This record gives sequence, C-alpha cells and structure tokens, in this order.
Amino acid sequence: MQESAVVFPVGQTELIGVLNKPMALKSVAVLIIVGGPQYRGGSHRQFVQLARALGDAGICSLRFDYSGMGDSFGHKKAFDSINEDIAAACDCLRQKSGVDQVVIWGLCDAASAALMYASTDPSVVGMVLLNPWLRTGTTTGKTMLKYYYVQRVLSKDFWRKLVMGKVKLTKSINEAKQFAQDSLKNTEQSETDYQHRMLVGAKKYNGKVCLIISGKDLTAQEFMQQANSDKEWKRFVTAKCQVHKLAEADHTFSSAQSKKQVEQLTVDFINLVALQRQCSPM
Repeated sequence: MQESAVVFPVGQTELIGVLNKPMALKSVAVLIIVGGPQYRGGSHRQFVQLARALGDAGICSLRFDYSGMGDSFGHKKAFDSINEDIAAACDCLRQKSGVDQVVIWGLCDAASAALMYASTDPSVVGMVLLNPWLRTGTTTGKTMLKYYYVQRVLSKDFWRKLVMGKVKLTKSINEAKQFAQDSLKNTEQSETDYQHRMLVGAKKYNGKVCLIISGKDLTAQEFMQQANSDKEWKRFVTAKCQVHKLAEADHTFSSAQSKKQVEQLTVDFINLVALQRQCSPM
C-alpha cells in the first residue's frame, strides 16, 4: 500500500492531505473528514489507523486538513462552512485513486458536515456517520435529564455522597431545573441553522448510510434523542440508515476494541455499497 502526501487547491489556497492507496482497489473510495477542531491524524491516531485498515481491505482513502487547520493554508472555517473544502477533497480523491464513487466518513461535527454536503454531490454513494453533532438547548436539556440526572439519582454512589455531605444539593437542583426548562423550549429553527441544513441534506440524500452510535457519549444520546422525538429525523434514521450501537464506546471510540469495531463496520459497509453498485443496472 502506498501512503503519500497530497496538495490540492480550494479557492485561492491549498489543502494538505494523506492518500492511502492499496495496489488492488475496490470500486469505492473513502473521504475521511476531520471533526474538530483537530488535524488529519485524529484523536489517538484514529484516522491514521482507520486509513491503514481500509487500505489493508483494498479501499483507497484520503484524510485531509480543511482550511486553516493542521498543515492546510487559509483562514479557519467552521464545520458548517466547509462544503467547498469537501468538494475539493472529493475531486482530489477521485483523481488520485481513479475511483469515481466516494463514501464520506465523519465523526461528530464532521458527520454533521457530511450530511450538509452529500446530497449536493452525485459521486457520494454512501456515508459513515459517527455520533453526529446535533446540539440544541432543547436536546441538551432532555439528554442531561435522561442520561445524567436520572441515572445519578438512581446510583448508590450519589446517595452515599449525599449522606456524607459531599453533594452540593442546591446547585444540583438548580442545574436540573435549568435543563428541564431548556428541554421545554420551542424547537423551531431558522433555515440558516446548521441543524436545519443537516435535516434538509438528510432528506435529500438517496445513498446508503451507516450510523454508528456510542453508548457512553452525550453527543450520541443527543442525536438519538432528536431521532426518536422528531418525526422527520426518525424517518431518515429508520428508512436510510443501518444503525450500530456500541454500548461500551466513548465519543472517539478510543479503546482498542471500539476502534477495531468501527474499522470492521466501515469495511463491511464499503464492501456492501460496492457490491450493490456493481449489481445495480446502469
């Protein structure tokens, strides 16, 4: 497998990436979008290891620093403003690999960025989305109440600390009240909100989606809270996603076991997409 640095243009500047290209190529390549703010190596070298695992399975991949991050030039962009960067990276990946079909892989706000972009590019035939960032005051309030305060009150450790005077009860009650108020807020969103743009992208997208959710992560729980309570998000998850819940995984899948699970799920998904594309009529 060849692992090489690439430089490609976006607007008036240039971005830096690393291409992992195996000798024998599958018909689908993977673009790894970096969540942030971080660079193309990823937390605990997650993206390096993922790219090499994909290469071992015959899958070409590109991981890159978007504008203003890592070694790339330009002004730093927010995750909801990198469509131009993703398009340029897709072009680079197709040109360097000779593969026309792309699956986008993204964690956290990179998954959110993928959802906002994918429906605009017909070459994107699939997405692997891990713990998408879909945070609002409402979802945060509901999630904190359900997955933090309720579980805390039910734990023996909480009551032991309470009896010993180690819990600031008034502060905890006030925090819980605030989250309860947040959970009841109106959820209407402006058309410029990234959450709205994510949903529009999700509804328009017709490719395959692999959704990987951590069991020990509030960002993941916030997304699923929305997916279970909002009918349009629920329709997207039910109709378009194959969902995998890794009960012991944290936000970045930092354990060796979690990383291996993610790598295998990704390879399996790419193989499925490639097979279905080969079998579909032209």
